[in-house]
Amino acid sequence: MDVVIKFCDSAFSHGITEADIRWAIDNAIYDGYIEDDEDAENKRLLVGFDRKGNPIEVYYNILDQDTVRVFHSMEYRNIHNKYLGNK
Repeated sequence: MDVVIKFCDSAFSHGITEADIRWAIDNAIYDGYIEDDEDAENKRLLVGFDRKGNPIEVYYNILDQDTVRVFHSMEYRNIHNKYLGNK
């Protein structure tokens, strides 16, 4: 992702660091919209790995073509397996 990344304080509420979020963004294995979300046009899910190789979820909004805002991150949950082709 070659854009400016802004961070809300809430992006760090589960202990994921800015460095780990940036690493996950740069090495994403999924980046797309969330099915069945009422705000799906504005909210995106990115799944990647932190610098230790642990899978994490990163939620962000696209502000404009050059800027995104990360508002949440946490350890990966299996509820997103469908996006990765896993059941």
